[in-house]
Amino acid sequence: MRVLGMISGTSHDGIDSAIVEFTPDGDGLRGRIAHTAAAPYADALRARLVRALPPSPTTLAEVCELDTLIGRAFADAAAAAIAEAGPVDLIVSHGQTVYHWVDGGHARGTLQIGQPAWIAERTGTAVVSDVRIRDITAGGHGAPLVSYLDGLLLAGLDGVPAALNLGGISNITLPRGDTDHPGRLTAYDIGPANALIDAAVARAGKGGFDADGRIAASGTVDERLLSVLLDEPYYRLPAPKSTGKELFHLGYVDEAVAAAGTSPGFADLVATLTELTVRTVAADVRAAGVTTLLLSGGGAHNPTIVDGLRAALPGARVLPSDAVGAPSDDKEAIAFALIGWCTAHGLPATDPAGTGASAPRILGTVTPGAGPLELPAPRAATPRFLTLESAG
Repeated sequence: MRVLGMISGTSHDGIDSAIVEFTPDGDGLRGRIAHTAAAPYADALRARLVRALPPSPTTLAEVCELDTLIGRAFADAAAAAIAEAGPVDLIVSHGQTVYHWVDGGHARGTLQIGQPAWIAERTGTAVVSDVRIRDITAGGHGAPLVSYLDGLLLAGLDGVPAALNLGGISNITLPRGDTDHPGRLTAYDIGPANALIDAAVARAGKGGFDADGRIAASGTVDERLLSVLLDEPYYRLPAPKSTGKELFHLGYVDEAVAAAGTSPGFADLVATLTELTVRTVAADVRAAGVTTLLLSGGGAHNPTIVDGLRAALPGARVLPSDAVGAPSDDKEAIAFALIGWCTAHGLPATDPAGTGASAPRILGTVTPGAGPLELPAPRAATPRFLTLESAG
């Protein structure tokens, strides 16, 4: 079964796509990555999206228009992927998260926009969308859903492996490490990875991100400000937990600077926010006794972050997720393709130990394509492992 997975993450810079051909392999699954691509949002669309995100006020009219415009952008990306790599049996669109409602340490709701009907109409292919909410209705956080893929990829590694995604938010998947729940996982959002860095760089008119970590490398960490940032109560909450730009945004940074009573220059601010990512991640990785840490997401290309993690974690191998066949830039798109395969076969694609749900759930809402909705025969058991390989 060929599935196209699509997502725009918390960096909201564009759409990542991956076509994966899944084939059952005993009690596991083999995935052949047939195509990957990244389609940046048009500058005007990204600017509108940024203006509508929390904590900025917006209107239902703007949400409606963005839902359509982003849906069309996803449809364009899907059509381009199919034109280049051939037809697919199913499309999975995560869409764009614009709000993740967390109250009292629990996720209460989540909103992803990018109307899937535009994708189905453009491609004639059925679309699975709105994949997070079912886990939330079962008491989970609806995040990090990539933990399901991580669990299958980590299954064959020795020692204490972990998977770390450094997108706008850092999220980690860890072995539970106790005899009562063998093979189960712990997964949660650690805190900001690139979200605060990107916001500071964008406000200064220096682009959308700190390319190669050069700005951070040129600055000096403001330890007083860092101490205020590290005192955030979110870090002390037990896992599983989730967060987003509803908490970690520019206003949050400005409040921390005021509380610290310092006036860091631009490079020093970026250096401090980068060190915040390194310290929060390293603390949790050390506490778990991780021996191999697999990195993915945009932050995996930031040498200041990666070198900082290697220095802070001398007892762990820090490698890109490519080491287990999952290209670091495409892992989330691959994860949503996997979720679609599971949904089509009547299988849950969550680990309650990772999201906090009461039980696994089959994810998503289905929008039919041009013809009858044809699904494969249901499978009796979820796969125990996944082996990824590239078509090239």
